[in-house]
Order: sequence, then structure tokens, then C-alpha cells
Amino acid sequence: MKLNCVIVDDEPLASEGLSGYVEEVDFLSLCGVCENPLQLMKLMETQPVDLIFLDIQMPKMTGIDFLKIVKDPPMVILTTAFPDYAIEGYHLNVLDYLLKPIRFNRFYQAVKKAADQHALKTAARANLPLPETREDSFFVKCGAKFEKIFFDDILYIEGMQNYVFIYTLHNKFMTILSLKSIEENFQAQSFVRIHKSFIISVSKVQAIEGNEVIIRDKRLPISRTYKDKVMEQLLGKLSLYK
Repeated sequence: MKLNCVIVDDEPLASEGLSGYVEEVDFLSLCGVCENPLQLMKLMETQPVDLIFLDIQMPKMTGIDFLKIVKDPPMVILTTAFPDYAIEGYHLNVLDYLLKPIRFNRFYQAVKKAADQHALKTAARANLPLPETREDSFFVKCGAKFEKIFFDDILYIEGMQNYVFIYTLHNKFMTILSLKSIEENFQAQSFVRIHKSFIISVSKVQAIEGNEVIIRDKRLPISRTYKDKVMEQLLGKLSLYK
């Protein structure tokens, strides 16, 4: 299934460059090019849009203003020459942030992430099994660089308001994400949320004691809200834990 995407940029050369990139990717379909978010909103009233390539500095309305006023927008990849908006963009749950001039390999990395997220959401809505092929790692932005993290290395993830700590076998990473976005995109059979502040790797649990799971030397709380689901996933449906 192709992703219907729209380019929103007031610079013709930038739009042409992105249009050329879209044509090179077989799972993307360009359904429109807009000069500003007002045109985009009109287009979204007439046809479905899965992915938006959104510039920030534009006349009439900025890309950031658009994200603040539109409820439940499609997936958004910011495309801009200004790196100062990165943190604000992540606060607004953008999928990725591409700095101009945009290289094709960086573009492809971003749209592959969009395709994976779209597949996960589609499967969840249809109650279908997740795709069998899945990346074994992902990148997160930590400060000024992107860090590669392998799913199999993750011990647990701790949420702290607008950012999270990802604890792995060897390191700890801080990035601007939400636990909700992680919960939606991680493999359900491999990770489980145990508390409003914690998601754990099922395979890394060494013991369960009372209302806590033990991973290495760390004790993490299981809240009442998640206890039944956690126990079922960790111990199995036939468990006699009650």
C-alpha cells in the first residue's frame, strides 16, 4: 500500500527536489504540492493524506502554527533550513526532522520510518498480525546526534514528562519522545507497559516479586492499571499468580 503524501513549501526548487525524491520511492505517491498550510488544509478536505513534508517558514502560516491548530494531523516530516525548531517539532510529535539541503539517504530513512509506522497502525486498526519483517534497530535523537539502538539491547524505558530514558545493556539514552509513541510502535510481544512511567523488555525480566519486576539490579513497579496484562504477558494465560 502506498502512502499518499503532500509537499508543503513556498520554495519551488525545494518542492521540485522533494517531488523527485518521492518519485524514486515505490511506496510513496505524491497527491499534492502546496505553497502554504492554508492550501494544505483545503486539500485535506478533499482527499486522504498519510504523510506531509512540511516546511516551517512560510507566508500566511508557519508549519509550526499549522501543527498547533490542527487536531490529529497525518504523519509529519519537517523540512527546513533552520535547526532551531527541532525541539519544538518533537514536542508536537513530528515523525522526523530533515535539514535542507536534504540528502536522499536521509530522506529515505525518514520515509521508511513513516511506512513502518503506517503499517503498524493499519495492522492495529484491523486487528491484524504485525508485519513479519521488522527492523532490528532504530535511531533516536540525543542532543546533537542520532544514536542507533538495537531492540534486543533494551532493558526498560522510563518516561519523564516530555522525554524518555532508554536503558540498554551498555548505555542509557535520553531523547525527546513520549512513552505513548514508544508503546504504539514497539513490538507488543516483546515489550509491555507496566506503569505510567515504565515500559519493559519482556525477555529481560529476571523475576517478579510482589508488585515489582526485577531487571538486573533494578526493581520497577507494576501499577494496578497494568497488572493483569503484565502478568498474563510475562507468566502466560494459564498462570496461577492470583
